[in-house]
Amino acid sequence: MLETFANPKPDRDYQIAMICPEFTCLCPKTGQPDFAVFHITYVPDQLCLELKSLKIYLWSFRNEGVFHEAVTNRILDDLIAAAQPRSMTVRAVFNVRGGITTEVTAAYQRP
Repeated sequence: MLETFANPKPDRDYQIAMICPEFTCLCPKTGQPDFAVFHITYVPDQLCLELKSLKIYLWSFRNEGVFHEAVTNRILDDLIAAAQPRSMTVRAVFNVRGGITTEVTAAYQRP
């Protein structure tokens, strides 16, 4: 589902940052919607993530009940599998619910 394209400068380390302000999933306990802003930053190797497919991938969580920690780590795992970056960080900032804002950061560094 996630598409990629050839990195136009694979011999150079450079960072790509994407902000996805319209993420939505469902609370697995209440079924109520959870809203978040996802910040995705990575250093590509041979492949870059294609933005339209990323948007559609993120939309796929709209009707899924999932905990914040689980969805953040799952997205990181899926993006790593698709693009095989040199490094990647996914930070999810969830809107306030019950007086609490949740922020989850998951990171990957190629060994």
